[in-house]
Amino acid sequence: MTVLLGDRYQTTDLLGVGGTASVYRAIDRNLGRDVAVKIFNATTSDDDDYRRQHTETILLSTLNHPGLVTLHDAGMHEDQEGRTAGFLVMELVDGEDLRHLLKRGALAADDVAQLGADLADALAYIHSEGVIHRDVKPANILMFHSGDNGTRLYPKLTDFGIARMVEATTATAVGATIGSANYLSPEQAKGDPLDERSDVYSLGLVLLECLTGEKSFPGPVVEAALARLLRDPEVPDSLGPDWSGLLRRMTARNPSLRPQAHDVALQLRSHAEALTVTRGIAPGAFTTHATSGTTGGTDDGDSVTGGVFTGTVHIPDPPSRAPRIS
Repeated sequence: MTVLLGDRYQTTDLLGVGGTASVYRAIDRNLGRDVAVKIFNATTSDDDDYRRQHTETILLSTLNHPGLVTLHDAGMHEDQEGRTAGFLVMELVDGEDLRHLLKRGALAADDVAQLGADLADALAYIHSEGVIHRDVKPANILMFHSGDNGTRLYPKLTDFGIARMVEATTATAVGATIGSANYLSPEQAKGDPLDERSDVYSLGLVLLECLTGEKSFPGPVVEAALARLLRDPEVPDSLGPDWSGLLRRMTARNPSLRPQAHDVALQLRSHAEALTVTRGIAPGAFTTHATSGTTGGTDDGDSVTGGVFTGTVHIPDPPSRAPRIS
C-alpha cells in the first residue's frame, strides 16, 4: 500500500524495516525524482521514541558534509487510524551498505585506506559540530559511485538515530548502552560517559574487518560487548607497521591513547596515495566494486537516515521532557 506524505512524497517500494521506523523508496511529485523516506513508528509526545525522532531531525538539519546522506525535508503524517508519525525525506543512495560488500571478503588495503579516510573526514566534521555518532558499523555505511564513470566507491555515513550532542541533553534513558554490540567501544560497553573518541574506536574495528574479512568481536550481544573489556582486538602484524600501528591506537581501550578522527583521516589519505603508487594504479581508483542496488534499509533492523539540510525542513514540536546523561 502506497502513502502520500505531505501532499508531495508518494511511497513505492519498502526498502527496510527497523525497530523504530521503516524506509521506503518514494517519488517526489514536485521535482520528479526518487527519494528515500524514513517513516517513524507512531508515538506520543512524551515517550523516548518521540524524543529520539526529534533529536534525529534536529541533528540532521544542522549537518552538512559530503560523507553524510542528504536530508531534503521532514514532516508529520497521520495514518488511517488517526495516529501521528514523523518522517524524514533523504537522498536515495544507489548502492549497497558496507556490510553486504564485506560478505564477499576482505578489501584491498588501498581501498580500505580511501574508505577510512573518507569516513574519518565525516566523523571529524560531526565531532567539530559537537555530535557523537555512537553507532559506526558496516551496516550504517552506504557505498556508491559518484557517477556513471566513477572510478571508485565512496562511503556515506548514515543513521543518526542514536547520535547525541556532546555535553547536551539527549533522548535516551540515563545509563543506557546504545549501539551495535560488535562495534561498541569499551566505554559504551560499560555505560560510561562518551566523547568523540568512542567513534574512532568503532571506526577502527570497521577498518580492521575490512582488511581481514573477520569481525574482531563476534558472537552474542553480551559476549561481544564484554570481550572488548578483557582484551584488545587482534591486529595482525602481517598488515604492516603503518596499518597495525594506526589500528592499535584507534582501538586502544584507554580513550586518551586514541587519535582524533582528523588525524586518522590525514594518515589514511597519505597511506592510500602511497599504496596506489606502489600498486601502479591511478590514485583514487577503487578496485572493489559493489553490485548496484538501492539500499534504503537493512535486513537486521537497521534503517538508513541522512545528514544534510538542503530544503525546507519542518521540525516537530520539541519533546516535553528529555532526561540528561551525566
